[in-house]
Amino acid sequence: MATGQSCIAGIDVHKKMLAVVVRAEREGQTTYQKRKFGTMQNELQHLVAWLQHHQVTEVVMESTAQYWRPVWYALEPHFPQHLVHPLKVRAPRGRKSDYRDAMRLADRWRSGDLEDSFVPGAEQRKWRWLTRSRVQLKRMIGIIRNHIEGLLEEGGIKLTAVATDPFGVSGWAMLQLIAKGETDVKVMAAEARGVMRNKKARLEEALAGKLDAGYRFLLKQRLETVELLRRQISEINTELARLMKDHVAVLRRLGKMPGIDLFAAQELLAEIGPRAAAFATAGQLASWVGVCPGSNESAGVCYSRRSAKGNRYLRRLLAQIAWAAIRSKNCFFAGLFARLLPRIEKKGAAWAVAHRISGVIWLVMHEEVEYKEMGSAALQPKTLQRKLRRLLKEFAKAGIDAQAAMTQAVATEGQRVRV
Repeated sequence: MATGQSCIAGIDVHKKMLAVVVRAEREGQTTYQKRKFGTMQNELQHLVAWLQHHQVTEVVMESTAQYWRPVWYALEPHFPQHLVHPLKVRAPRGRKSDYRDAMRLADRWRSGDLEDSFVPGAEQRKWRWLTRSRVQLKRMIGIIRNHIEGLLEEGGIKLTAVATDPFGVSGWAMLQLIAKGETDVKVMAAEARGVMRNKKARLEEALAGKLDAGYRFLLKQRLETVELLRRQISEINTELARLMKDHVAVLRRLGKMPGIDLFAAQELLAEIGPRAAAFATAGQLASWVGVCPGSNESAGVCYSRRSAKGNRYLRRLLAQIAWAAIRSKNCFFAGLFARLLPRIEKKGAAWAVAHRISGVIWLVMHEEVEYKEMGSAALQPKTLQRKLRRLLKEFAKAGIDAQAAMTQAVATEGQRVRV
């Protein structure tokens, strides 16, 4: 909240233009200074000088697409800044203009009516670009894999029906031979490695088709693209290892959690930060990511509990971690998933597990605690207590004395055993 500040600049950001309003309070009077700037680097330097001339103490701007980034980076060394979501400052229809938007930002921030968005520091921003680029490159490989499967189907080649991963060691060698024009199925099936050797007969049947020159040309191009993407991913991994060398302890603690490998730990570090310092509680982190129920209630009626969009990269990652943890043996999260399944559908239960995982991640990063696996049986005492409370409520509704019923049941069981 900016209630103690006396000179605030509101900036309405556009692609080619910035509308800037400086709101100053002096001797009980409020004055406004307005000016427009371009978005080129020399114009941004003029903006810095103009704000310093007016003794601006805080800057607040709206997160307009990606256009706010260069403005933020130019002002970052000079002023405390605040980024506001556009939905929070949307103008009423018929009362919108560039200067009005900038003035509204300054006024509402001065009154403490706006919430600040989380903007990571310069180092963390580099991590984010690298990890998010790696995700995009992996998605591109998946798209190319589907394209290659389509090309093979054109020639009646059913390699993907036998090889689970056509880009594995065996599948990759066979694809290279197909691209070169090899037609002998025995020669191609001989490239099988590991467990694929037990499927040679099926491989020969699957490779019996043929691609003409045009399709082989496309296949060769796609394989070269995959090689390029793999090399770029490897270079990104090397660069991330270099940039994150001072945070090995955090990566190690995260790696002890089920479902989190080194790549997932790096993504968590890039999105949240080494200590998750921007989030005071685990609940704030879950809300920011979007793995907690939303709230849409009016007049006592709940219209929706759908979660917010949040951080789409972390939502995807936490969903993957949750499904991996659910499939782990003797894992607390697997036990939690099994307990929730009778009451919640499968995806909802997995989403609840992701919510719980986000809380544990916050503890591991913010409180610097070590993860300790409790096992899938850790929830059994609580589960039995819930069952007991439910049964006692049912007895009470039926007008049955639970203590007398239990005594009679024990006596009956004793008589049955003696007989």
